[in-house]
Amino acid sequence: MILTPFEWTIAKRYMLPGKGERFIALVAGISLVAVMLGVAALVIVMSVMNGFRAEMFEKIVGLNGHAIIQAYGGRMDDWQDVLKDARATPGVTKASPLIEQPLLVTFNGRVEAILTRGNTAQDIGALKSKVKAGDLAQVQPGTENVAIGSQLAENLGAQVGDVITIINPAGRATPFGTVPRQIAYRIAAIFEIGIYDFDKSYVVMTIPQAQTLLLTGDSIGMIEVTTANPDRVDEYLRPLARQLSGRATVTDWKAMNASLFEALAVERVAMFVVLSIIVLVAVFNILSSLIMLVRAKTRDIAILRTMGATRRSLLKVFVTAGFCIGAAGTLAGLALGFIFLFFRQPIVHAVEIVTGQNLWDPSIRFLTELPSRSDPVEITIISVMALVFSFLATLYPAYKAASTDPVQVLRYE
Repeated sequence: MILTPFEWTIAKRYMLPGKGERFIALVAGISLVAVMLGVAALVIVMSVMNGFRAEMFEKIVGLNGHAIIQAYGGRMDDWQDVLKDARATPGVTKASPLIEQPLLVTFNGRVEAILTRGNTAQDIGALKSKVKAGDLAQVQPGTENVAIGSQLAENLGAQVGDVITIINPAGRATPFGTVPRQIAYRIAAIFEIGIYDFDKSYVVMTIPQAQTLLLTGDSIGMIEVTTANPDRVDEYLRPLARQLSGRATVTDWKAMNASLFEALAVERVAMFVVLSIIVLVAVFNILSSLIMLVRAKTRDIAILRTMGATRRSLLKVFVTAGFCIGAAGTLAGLALGFIFLFFRQPIVHAVEIVTGQNLWDPSIRFLTELPSRSDPVEITIISVMALVFSFLATLYPAYKAASTDPVQVLRYE
């Protein structure tokens, strides 16, 4: 829809009403602000939810792999053969032995439930970027050094260099019953993964250390598998699952975290629909402001018609006036949304200071910081939706303006 210089001049005049039409200008300004806030709300909420899902996926799957191969009974004696088969499976990029067992830890009279993880040296080295204190390189076979989560260290009141005691209730049998096994370990490093539940429970050590602690000999508990594409993990591992049938089970990340990620997916859709209604309501302000403008300019429209302006020209003038308000609101909303996302953490801290409430408790939210990840496709959909709504809102007022009968309006002039 190309405007002639005449049509564009009239449209600009109507987008910037004169002194006697300040109320119409106020309503148009409110329409612009309403669209801006609606678009900004959509951008902020969808980006935060995308960031939350991405961070959860990256941290949970990054630590546990895309799938777990676990033997029946929790003990895998022929794990070398299973590991070889897993690594030979098409689509599998990495497979590592893993020992994971819930135990207890004590320090200075404090007792905490923990999840002991026995990892390979390569997997332990992957935590290097997460270390907050200490030296992860000291966690080696043949030593009594371990790494623990930051929240666990805080709960115990322990620091790097302190000695903690891990208790294995399934200890050695004696004539007086089973005596729990207790082994002292030195904290060589403290790490922070960023997920509260992991940081408050994980104690990482080498596989030989874990085998000694758990009295499992040379066996392990499971094998973690990473694939080329996490969304196709079930397709990649289906042949391996059939091969291991009766010996071990293969559980992928979708099954292990099904309820969490399904809840996030449903919430994303629900929030998008609800916030889209806010944009729709904001667009109704454009409709009302244009209706007021048409009623105020009825005499001017009639004069333009007598001077030769066509109905098509008037239709284009009012559609352009309303659409420009929506487009300006959309651009301002995108800018406001991105500014908010860029300063999201300081804003959260500021609101916490003002209200005195902890808005982002990691024990509830899983993650330690408010995440954000903008999806260009979603941003485009939000922008197009706001522009389409704005365009549709202009059609009725523009049609009424174009349908003005100059004879009826100017009959008594």
